[in-house]
Amino acid sequence: MQRCCSSALPRLAAPAKATRFFASTTRRFISDIAITRTGKPIIRVPGGGRSSIGGHTVTVFGATGFLGRYVVNRFARVGCTVIVPYREEMAKRHLKVTGDLGKVIFMEYDLRNTNSIEESVRHSDIVFNLVGRDYPTKNFTYADVHIEGTQRIVEAVAKYDVDRFIHISSYNADPKSPSEFFATKGQSEIEARSVFPETTIVRPSPIFGFEDRLLHPIANGTDLFSANNWKQKIWPVHAIDVGRALETIGYDDHTAGQTFELHGPREYSKEQIAHLVYQMILKERKRVNLPKPLMKTMAKFLNMLWWPTYSPDEIEREFIDQKIDPTAKTFKDLGITPSELDDMAFKYIRDYRSAAYFDLPPMTAKEKREERKYLHTVDDM
Repeated sequence: MQRCCSSALPRLAAPAKATRFFASTTRRFISDIAITRTGKPIIRVPGGGRSSIGGHTVTVFGATGFLGRYVVNRFARVGCTVIVPYREEMAKRHLKVTGDLGKVIFMEYDLRNTNSIEESVRHSDIVFNLVGRDYPTKNFTYADVHIEGTQRIVEAVAKYDVDRFIHISSYNADPKSPSEFFATKGQSEIEARSVFPETTIVRPSPIFGFEDRLLHPIANGTDLFSANNWKQKIWPVHAIDVGRALETIGYDDHTAGQTFELHGPREYSKEQIAHLVYQMILKERKRVNLPKPLMKTMAKFLNMLWWPTYSPDEIEREFIDQKIDPTAKTFKDLGITPSELDDMAFKYIRDYRSAAYFDLPPMTAKEKREERKYLHTVDDM
């Protein structure tokens, strides 16, 4: 009996150790409590990954687009409640798995329905507006989406006194721009700030990533026509870097009312990007350069198709180089070092290689240095 009792004692002591261990893991710290701009307390329970409690309720308009999935993932994976307003049932399914059960909430809305917009923001403390359109359609013009849509969203934000509103604009946003896209984006910034002065404006450069419209059309050959010989100069930025920056901006109340230009570390012409893509996929695609008037006329008819092709305004944008606002803040102010296109593009376009060359490695550092010398010579010419 003594042997039996002595062997049972350690088993009785085990739950006490487990209780002490559990108590140490649930200890709270003062850093887990935050006070928002409007005085709302935010209580966080970190350390549980997807099952953590982030404390924030975040609404992401335009979450079903290219950039939206990166923003939803950033907040949902740390336990924030993310509200995803959507229009099409099939376009939002992939966002459900970005967060734990019950953390990603879908709400059907219409950009012209004020009540549905208000329902999407009334319980939120951070609202992102990523709604945008690269080309006009028969249902929505640039002004309908960029100006009137922004007005309705920002009025709902002001009505419910939401703590933070982050408006995603565009590079080269200017109400006086010859491009209707850039002009309406610039006007949307004015409208947002006039209604909600604490609006944070973010102007990302052309973004590259898994679902982009920069590298993939070049690699698969659908970006066939041009009117400017691909001479447009841009500062491409990585989608993951932009998502990380938007997360930082959302958490930091000191960024309220500021303007950010999120651009990559290096300027490229579109011809240089195409040359880089062809070097990585080990093949070249054909391209056709047409006069601007002819190209705009052709784009007008192509834009009538029910899938994205070309629009006249996209042709106009080919003749406008990217300009960076020197007064705006950048990645550096957020403590983020943006990735270079040379270093990240290979994993996104590798699948366009032939099966015979698929396993060949990307360019070495020495080959990249030699390539940059060549591109520099081309620029001088």
